[in-house]
Amino acid sequence: MAIPIFQVDSFTGEAFRGNPAGVCVLDENMDAGWMQAVAAEMNVSETGFLVPCAEEPGAFSIRWFTPTVEVPLCGHGTLASAHILWEQGFVTSDGPVVLNCKKGRLTACRENGRIRLDFPEVPALPIATPPRLADALGVQPLSVYENEFPAGLVELESAEAVRALDPDIERLEKVGPGCWIVTALSDTEDCDFVSRFFAPRLGINEDPVTGSAHCSLGPFWAERLRKTELIGHQVSKRGGVVGVRVLGARIHLLGQTVTVLRGELTPEATRVLSRE
Repeated sequence: MAIPIFQVDSFTGEAFRGNPAGVCVLDENMDAGWMQAVAAEMNVSETGFLVPCAEEPGAFSIRWFTPTVEVPLCGHGTLASAHILWEQGFVTSDGPVVLNCKKGRLTACRENGRIRLDFPEVPALPIATPPRLADALGVQPLSVYENEFPAGLVELESAEAVRALDPDIERLEKVGPGCWIVTALSDTEDCDFVSRFFAPRLGINEDPVTGSAHCSLGPFWAERLRKTELIGHQVSKRGGVVGVRVLGARIHLLGQTVTVLRGELTPEATRVLSRE
């Protein structure tokens, strides 16, 4: 049985930039342990697994795995998955693609050369600065928040401080949730804010571009800048741009995608399948 698998660079219009995601399109649900093994083999920050929904024709269920764990929500993996469904003809309608996950119902639409994702807002609430956070980051935060993932959100005094950040990953993993969004107001006119995302507890020292983090970054900066249409620049080594539209309890994430690999899992890989 041939199972198609792809690698897509998300939140970029240029190959080898943005955030690479694996996309695996299945005919039916497979064992979580097998999906975890495939994600570890792909060795990108997330691999998405898609299965057609028998009860809802045209819709798909989706799950995401890092090389070490399953995650409840993934922006760049969803962007990549919607891109592959359209590009490879798994869906032929120009209407919204419906993707059902553990966090509920997500949709993807095409909008002016980008893909628009409809995601839930994930508010970040203020917390006291954890005692070891400044030492792990190597810089003193202006303010600290935490969302339900859980992930911490740290505001720094400048965009340059975010770009220059060189945290102690081993120490950062042991502080709070072990996943940290770091952000500051932009110092350029092409975006509103900058960010980076470190998730050593998920097996990701630094994620190149993190769509789901913008479900918290969007409302955080919308309140401060008093605007609902924003552009975030994740200033990792690869870098990427995320359009953000804040709509109350929902967030629109917008980005470009580029397919860089197309293939299929070999019989050696697929013969170890076990169905859930």
